[in-house]
Amino acid sequence: MPTLERLGTDRMSAAERIALAQEILDSVAVEQLRAPLSDAKRFELDRRVADAQANPADGIPWEQVEAAALARFAK
Repeated sequence: MPTLERLGTDRMSAAERIALAQEILDSVAVEQLRAPLSDAKRFELDRRVADAQANPADGIPWEQVEAAALARFAK
């Protein structure tokens, strides 16, 4: 496995290492987006979308969820 020293990243500034790390994470994220969903996951997503469309009043606005979470964990 490559080491930081062998790759030369030990000679990079903190900002350069952060930028490199972000580039690596972005490249992994792109690959993950391409990964196909299993049939079970696709079925569950389709079910949730159909439920949300059929029952829009069941949803809770993000602002309400955020306020409740902040109030709950601020204690």
